[in-house]
Amino acid sequence: MRLEEGWVPVALSSSIEAGTSAGAVVSGSEIVVWRDTGGTAHVWEDRCPHRGMRLSFGFVRGDHIACLYHGWQYDAAGQCRYIPAHPKLDVPQTIKVPLYRVAEKYGIVWATASADALLPDFGADTGFTPVRSVSIDCAAFAVQTELGLEGPAAVITVDGDTLLVAVQAVTSDRTCAHLVLLGAEPHPVARQKHHARWAEALRFRLETTSEVA
Repeated sequence: MRLEEGWVPVALSSSIEAGTSAGAVVSGSEIVVWRDTGGTAHVWEDRCPHRGMRLSFGFVRGDHIACLYHGWQYDAAGQCRYIPAHPKLDVPQTIKVPLYRVAEKYGIVWATASADALLPDFGADTGFTPVRSVSIDCAAFAVQTELGLEGPAAVITVDGDTLLVAVQAVTSDRTCAHLVLLGAEPHPVARQKHHARWAEALRFRLETTSEVA
């Protein structure tokens, strides 16, 4: 699914700590997922309007993210607020980074460019335990087919546990699957490791099938 089509899972919430950023790709579009020091997540186009440097290479200060190249700083709305080479400049409002709507639910950061898309609903968001995100060299459709998913995300039962699998199409032949254990009680580390190994087996199975095909 493309960002223009609906909500796309772009990271596990636990993988983006306050004051950090990470680059990601959705259907070929490069994005930056960052969290300000107050804990709010943001998803933007991963490109500084100045020279095109990836903002995911930059650094977070408070509710601003700064480009690594020339230090241009952008506020939480994507507006450039400070240019180090011209500290007294009243920065034009036209210097702004395209951004996406963001939501966090079920321990996953979701993003979309759609104004009316509805977040996936798998019941009450009562609790979750992150497992891992796994990159798979195959199309998103192959992952969905293998797991019997009808959409980009679904809840399945694996070895007695309730597992949410959210599929992010990276490119036409590369996918990232984000896995979260659902349930009110924290899951033991042993169960997290068990399902992390399950995810690795899934990756191996799908990539092997893809190579044979």
